[in-house]
Amino acid sequence: MNADLIQTIAVYALPVLFAITLHEAAHGYVAKHFGDPTAFLMGRVTLNPLKHIDPIGTILVPLALYFMTSGAFLFGYAKPVPVAFGSLRNPRVDTIWVALAGPLCNFAQAILWALVTVGLQIAEVREPFFMMMAQAGVVVNLVMCMFNLFPVPPLDGGRVLVSLLPARAAYTLSRVEPYGFFIVMALVVSGVLGRVWLWPLIQWGRDVIVWMLTPLLSLAS
Repeated sequence: MNADLIQTIAVYALPVLFAITLHEAAHGYVAKHFGDPTAFLMGRVTLNPLKHIDPIGTILVPLALYFMTSGAFLFGYAKPVPVAFGSLRNPRVDTIWVALAGPLCNFAQAILWALVTVGLQIAEVREPFFMMMAQAGVVVNLVMCMFNLFPVPPLDGGRVLVSLLPARAAYTLSRVEPYGFFIVMALVVSGVLGRVWLWPLIQWGRDVIVWMLTPLLSLAS
């Protein structure tokens, strides 16, 4: 294991663990709030990252891609929180809130990591490791937020779109779900998803966060 990989793991480990843990826990918490205790009963509404880590998707896939692409492309996923959407009190509407809970949680975390970045600048902390970690936290959470909003099931954006479409169109889109992962991966590897969806939305997210933190940024300058 070379020094660059060790540094990358050290910088990204904490932001990634928080990002995936809170994302999945948020889905389960909101599902319980709207009437489905499935995730809660299975112990998935928790801040314990071990409950959400998928050995293949969270560890092996990112490491393999790191070596295969020399760090140019990373992708991973956690164990999805089980949700019985039919058990929600108002399945069509409540599904939207359950699906959005994860991405919104990531966006909130991006804001918090941005606050940490500004706080380090104001406090004149000179240790670059902490600044790199805070900046990684912003990027990781914006990527998770915008990626999961892509409107193809089983991604969160796909579930939102299925809930918003008329019944016939919703049924047609829902049938894509078994193939959704492969469709998304093909779009990722081809660069289409990044160019058309992910990076424009990440830049928009950055702009929103900068706008929100403008008063604090003036103190850091």
